[in-house]
Amino acid sequence: MLSKFEQVKKEWGGHNDVIDQWLMMRQQLLIDYCKLIGITPNDDNRHLPTASKLCLFSEDLIDYISAGHFKIYDNVMVRWHQTGFSPTEEMSALYAKITLTTEPLLNFNDRYGAINDNDPLETLDDDLSQMGELMESRFALEDKLIELISDSLACPPGA
Repeated sequence: MLSKFEQVKKEWGGHNDVIDQWLMMRQQLLIDYCKLIGITPNDDNRHLPTASKLCLFSEDLIDYISAGHFKIYDNVMVRWHQTGFSPTEEMSALYAKITLTTEPLLNFNDRYGAINDNDPLETLDDDLSQMGELMESRFALEDKLIELISDSLACPPGA
């Protein structure tokens, strides 16, 4: 996920403020996820995350999903309205696939967003693995959408 993100950031970063904001939020979510699952550059020891780390990641996850649906996509739509651009069927289909990942991601927050240190974490490893797969799937779909919309966002308003 991290190497794919670096490729996407290199290819699409710096071309548009909306895309840059989107990628910056994704980068923070990935950093938090890696910290949560115990991936660090120089540490081979893995420890269960604390309740506060799980809650923080859940908050970041909600922020990322909310920003996508209510800020990033809204900014894209405003820009399109200003330029007279209409999304293609492929763009709409990708967005629909992205929204299908929202509920399963929110389920993680429902389960871990308000836990405390005494709560059992018996399924945490499986849940984190599923979370990683869902995020990877969502990010791949978002990358395709970024590729499709980047040119339309580069047009100045009224063009």
